[in-house]
Amino acid sequence: MEVGAVASMRYVKDGIKAARLVMQHTKHTMLVGERASIFAISMGLSGPTNLSSSESMEKWTRWKENNCQPNFRKNVVPVGSCGPYQPKDNLGHNKGICSEASSIGTIESRTCLVGPHSHDTISMAVIDKMGHVAVGTSTNGATFKISGRVGDGPIAGSAAYADDEVGACGATGDGDIMMRFLPCYQVVESMRQGMEPELAAKDAISRIARKFPDFMGAVVAINKDGVHAGACHGWTFQYSVRSPDMDDVKVFTVLP
Repeated sequence: MEVGAVASMRYVKDGIKAARLVMQHTKHTMLVGERASIFAISMGLSGPTNLSSSESMEKWTRWKENNCQPNFRKNVVPVGSCGPYQPKDNLGHNKGICSEASSIGTIESRTCLVGPHSHDTISMAVIDKMGHVAVGTSTNGATFKISGRVGDGPIAGSAAYADDEVGACGATGDGDIMMRFLPCYQVVESMRQGMEPELAAKDAISRIARKFPDFMGAVVAINKDGVHAGACHGWTFQYSVRSPDMDDVKVFTVLP
């Protein structure tokens, strides 16, 4: 139950190292924003560093030229081509903008915003020779996110969760949706109750899919004995495994 996290942290490349520093050298669980960057640099990490690449700048320029579309706003109208934005008086005019909830309570598609190439989450679970279980998740966030947005990556129980007595879970996908369900906490608790990793992973994903049938996401579960499985929805998902008795990493493909 040791946890460290950072969120909305700029100018420091090694986010997962900063999160570990929070865990090891503070009594807090999460630091955010500019102060998280200052903390990380003060603890010896490199920075401040410009993390923009030519590829990301080109993508951002094209997005600005396209009136900042698509984006994650809803029920708003822009004053200019890219805002500022104001709430809509008439919520019935959403033409051309991705909407999340319809008037009858079902969930409409977010696939114009979230897909395999719109985020870059990495999650890794490890069991050491003493049987201790650890998991870490790192991400640059969702492409075209609203400034200040925090996704599921740093949320304990959402994109990552571990317990020496049970096992671990890592998750990736539409973090804004998945964090509402704490899928990795669900996976670990299901395994605690006796579920095999495969059933625990499928159960967690199905809980989300019932409410958000168009969401895209995946989880990987591993119990304390090293038995592992994945489950996904909305895409074909791959994860890799390496154990001491293996000569190389093995890639597993999971179908929705």
